[in-house]
Amino acid sequence: MNPFEMPVEAARIIDNPSHEELRELARKDEKTTTYGSASYISKIRNRSAKFTEIIFGEPNEDQLRILTAVREALKSKTLLRVDRKMGLNPEAAMHCRVYTTIDYARVPCMWRETLFEPEDPDSKPDITVVNIPEWPERKILVHPGTHTTYALGSDYAGEIKKANLRMAMYIAKCKGWLGLHAASKILKVRDKNGRMTEKGFMMFGLSGTGKTSLTCHPHGLSGDEGIVIRQDDVILLRDDLYCYGTENNFYLKTDGLAPDTQPILYRAAISPRAMLENVYVDEKGNIDFFDDSLTSNGRGIVFRSDMDYTDDRIDLPKADVAVFITRRNDVMPPVARLDAAMGAAFFMLGESIETSAGDPSKAGQSLRVVGTNPFIIGSEEDEGNRLLKILEKNPGLKCYVLNTGRVGGEQGEKITIIDSAAILREIARDSITWKLDPDWGYEVPESVPGVDMARFELDRFYSGEEKRALIEKLRKERLDWLNKFAGLRPEIKHAIKGEALRK
Repeated sequence: MNPFEMPVEAARIIDNPSHEELRELARKDEKTTTYGSASYISKIRNRSAKFTEIIFGEPNEDQLRILTAVREALKSKTLLRVDRKMGLNPEAAMHCRVYTTIDYARVPCMWRETLFEPEDPDSKPDITVVNIPEWPERKILVHPGTHTTYALGSDYAGEIKKANLRMAMYIAKCKGWLGLHAASKILKVRDKNGRMTEKGFMMFGLSGTGKTSLTCHPHGLSGDEGIVIRQDDVILLRDDLYCYGTENNFYLKTDGLAPDTQPILYRAAISPRAMLENVYVDEKGNIDFFDDSLTSNGRGIVFRSDMDYTDDRIDLPKADVAVFITRRNDVMPPVARLDAAMGAAFFMLGESIETSAGDPSKAGQSLRVVGTNPFIIGSEEDEGNRLLKILEKNPGLKCYVLNTGRVGGEQGEKITIIDSAAILREIARDSITWKLDPDWGYEVPESVPGVDMARFELDRFYSGEEKRALIEKLRKERLDWLNKFAGLRPEIKHAIKGEALRK
């Protein structure tokens, strides 16, 4: 019998201990901060992407060997069983169950606070994760057929968080939706004609590109203008642009958090309810978000209710704007407006830089991840094709690519978070003047209220010959990447050639 189809058995299973009970079980691992919050240090400090295997059907011989050994070992273990609910909308809510060995109570202690209380914790789960951090072999075995994951050899809380979200996105895909590694928020602004309007934003981006920082940024809005923060990590998109939320609280990168630059996140991170992972805390309990001696991938569970600009809802009723956040240091402008085919192309390109959250050994290197989503199960080109179909069905959904790096190389002009936040605000206001970029076929700003766009003119940094060479090199890299996906609709590939017709 397939081990993934067999019930979890152990010497003892403790069902659904409370947060207080889990924290007490994890007390041996806790360093308490001056704010009274818990901080922990894990052995593994990033996701196990290189050790993750997606298994359709029966496990192979090696996988079966591991699973058989794990199940035998569990017969002498005490497990903690924690049940939570992902999402609030009955149309999309999922029952998640995590088993973890009792010595690692800190892992479910953190994870349980990302989701909601289930109505019936003893009902059959939609998603199951078996987490054995002390296992000597690091391996993440994912079985979509039974919605089950065995997470072995990792004590990183982000691993079981993503195991549940990965499977939720796959379940959404099977329903005909799109599970997206994207944040969501609402901007309430006065448009260029002075009329109050609300714009729903989907924000795509890999860890380290500024997705969370921009999702939780107030954009300098005040008075009757403002923002509502809905989600930070994963949303489930229907083809009518309704976005189901998934999580209750946020698991954010804490590196460099400061009260002056990220006040919303900083206040939540120093709350007594926050839980920190791999963040430097000295012997007196003082937190230093700038000390990366443990890792540059410090994390924290922060409560939405400890953050300004949140409410009791997590769904986005309608997406009006899709923003693909990249971080490049070359000829990429601070922002570009895309047509439908190019929006799908930039979704497929998923351009960014590697961070310590993914592969620390490659941090800073350029990379491409479809949908900026390292957790896709199944066909990647199917996701790009589905997105293009949604964009064609909903022409009111506008797409943009936002660069949070530099223009003009490593020593070029830095695009600050203030620049990016202002650009997003003016997108919501529809106050940007656009012009066609003849090299790419997308539109770039002629002017953005509040931002000196002259700082980012490529002629400041490159000669005409240098600029042309860099553009053609980048175009070739992009086309080579897109050509890997044989089933991708041809108009998506065609869009990158710079010949797309603009409306």
